[in-house]
Amino acid sequence: MRRLRAQMRSFDPSIQLLMVNQFGINLGFYMLMPYLADHLAHGLGLAAWAVGLVLGVRNLSQQGMFWLGGTLADRIGYKPMILAGCALRTGAFALLAFADTLAALIIASAATGFAGALFNPAVRAYLAQGAGERRVEAFACFNVFYQAGILLGPLAGLSLLALDFRIVCAVSAAVFGVLALVQARALPARRPAPDPQCTSGWRGIVADWRAILRNRPFVLFSAAMAGSYLLAFQTYLALPLQARALLGDGSGTAMGVVFAASALVAVAGQLRLTDWARKRLDPSKAIAIGLAVMGAAFLPLVPGPHASAHGLAAVLGLVGCAALLAAGSALLYPFEMDTLVRLSGERLVATYYGAYSTASGIAVAVGNLAVGALFDLAARTHAPWLPWTVLTALGLGCAAALTGLRRTGHLHPAPAAVPVPA
Repeated sequence: MRRLRAQMRSFDPSIQLLMVNQFGINLGFYMLMPYLADHLAHGLGLAAWAVGLVLGVRNLSQQGMFWLGGTLADRIGYKPMILAGCALRTGAFALLAFADTLAALIIASAATGFAGALFNPAVRAYLAQGAGERRVEAFACFNVFYQAGILLGPLAGLSLLALDFRIVCAVSAAVFGVLALVQARALPARRPAPDPQCTSGWRGIVADWRAILRNRPFVLFSAAMAGSYLLAFQTYLALPLQARALLGDGSGTAMGVVFAASALVAVAGQLRLTDWARKRLDPSKAIAIGLAVMGAAFLPLVPGPHASAHGLAAVLGLVGCAALLAAGSALLYPFEMDTLVRLSGERLVATYYGAYSTASGIAVAVGNLAVGALFDLAARTHAPWLPWTVLTALGLGCAAALTGLRRTGHLHPAPAAVPVPA
């Protein structure tokens, strides 16, 4: 805690506020969202397809709109998008407390997702600009607050759920309302540096998007990194499936331990891992090692020829996998965020963050279908090792791809286009 406090205080007050803001965002979000599906299915009695539709709309409206949110932040300014996102999520969570029809639930879910698309790219671009050359340190500290919110949010939500789900919604909405008010008063306005290549209107936006798609180093980096988001998401897909298969009704308690272990590793290890990597590795090598660790995280779950893990052994395997995933992600995250700024040429940073998040979201959506199919195939062919070895190969393949980009010089920013006089 002393190291975190000292490092946090070394940054500008606006950067400190954004770190606390991110803790509040995750606290309010994870206070509610882990319990939404159960409320929809059992509290409101919705069919399974309707539950999937509501949750899918939230994910699609967030991941699909990140690019637009980043574009608006670069055009309008970072602070207005942060405030708009917090205010919109306040209203969306308040609506969830009273919505009992499918139409109202879909509207609230879409608003919840779009709110995240508004403030996420803006927060990261603001942080990158404010931290300057200390971006890696800033994002390392930022991730500690990010993970702390993930750790404490579900615990706070569980305690409130004993009262009523509407109370959970009200408190979550209040958290975002307070964040909006505090930042409206205390967060200095900050806009991107003036860009002589930027033109106004939709034509200018389309030109910016085309420039991003033509940025070959950025596109290749995004493709190489997409697998890391799929691997990280398996804490919510593959690990619960494995826990249910091995532990049955005891899987809920086991996954609680798994989620707590994952967040604790990230919170406790982030600054140490970043300091170690900054002293010994260049950024791309740190990212590659992080990807390799994330791939190797699934090896503890590969069963032996005659092994059948149950009870404590199963829990230890799940915890080991989650801990390694968290460690690999913590190692690469600050350098990943810094690399995106460098590849953007420090131009349209929020739009680049938004485009990157949209691409990662698409990769997760498509990849999860493949992971689910792997589990079905493994069950049919009696090959329980199949999903875990494929996920391990994916992590190692991403690490190899990134290493190849580094060696061939594709992780250097593309030369900026020189405006041609009319």
